[in-house]
Amino acid sequence: MIETVKKILEDSIAVKQEFLADEKNLEAVAKASEIMIESVKKGGKILLFGNGGSASDSQHFAAELVVRFEKERRALPAVALTTDTSILTAAANDYSYDKVFSRQIEALAGEDDVIVAISTSGNSPNVLEGVKVAKEKKLPVVALAGKDGGRLAGEADIAIVAGSGNTARVQEVHGAVIHIICKLVEDAFA
Repeated sequence: MIETVKKILEDSIAVKQEFLADEKNLEAVAKASEIMIESVKKGGKILLFGNGGSASDSQHFAAELVVRFEKERRALPAVALTTDTSILTAAANDYSYDKVFSRQIEALAGEDDVIVAISTSGNSPNVLEGVKVAKEKKLPVVALAGKDGGRLAGEADIAIVAGSGNTARVQEVHGAVIHIICKLVEDAFA
């Protein structure tokens, strides 16, 4: 068991080191933080979504912004579109599961908002549908993806891609990126 623990931690570190070594990744994280800061300064909000562990990541991200990350400051407007079971189940039932995020973006997104779409594969149909509506509304889209970024990376304005095919390792990089963005955004308002 100890060897398994060691191997998993080494793999996690290796994926993060690979992410760190690519200057494009660092620039994407900084740029994503900048557009979120500008959005909030203009009165906009951050709308986040994903499936499974990425749904949890979107909720975690929103909570850190609304409540606080490390510093005392005003609450920052962020909404995880993964939390309203009535909307999610009605959209899935009345349309299809592919529409659970797009309907919410259509209803809730304002002109100064930023969309954060999270998909470890980069190919989740409902995430891509949400991005499609965001692009129709001319909203900036930040993508957190894995592997090669999938279709999501190509549709996003800013793609942050953890280059691993292992879902757990991708989510670990996403967790670190979320914390980095929360720190940078929070520092702008603390």
